[in-house]
Amino acid sequence: DVDLVESGGGLVQPGGSLNLSCAGSGPRFSSYAMSWFRRAPEKEQEWVAFISSRGGPKYYAADVKGRFTISRDDANKMMYLEMHSLTTADTGVYICASECSGTRCSSWGQGTQVTVSS
Repeated sequence: DVDLVESGGGLVQPGGSLNLSCAGSGPRFSSYAMSWFRRAPEKEQEWVAFISSRGGPKYYAADVKGRFTISRDDANKMMYLEMHSLTTADTGVYICASECSGTRCSSWGQGTQVTVSS
């Protein structure tokens, strides 16, 4: 398991951008595949993006593809989610997780709130 701490959330207007960070720990961080999920009000938690270990293949949910970019910096044990062209539908708590099989992950962060509102 790895400890994960998200940061970077906040209030942004529609059409705006926000960059989220996920700080990891442990000597094996680079070997973990990492994911972002989000939990919107009155909705089930949904997967947003995935990056394989050591910066390999990346995958995105259909509604964020082309707007969000997932990346990682293994030297600093960090993962990022760069978000652009935000809409109100992107509002939610964004959570980073490691080693996921579907929605079952070995470690979860506490989440950071993203609110898109005018």
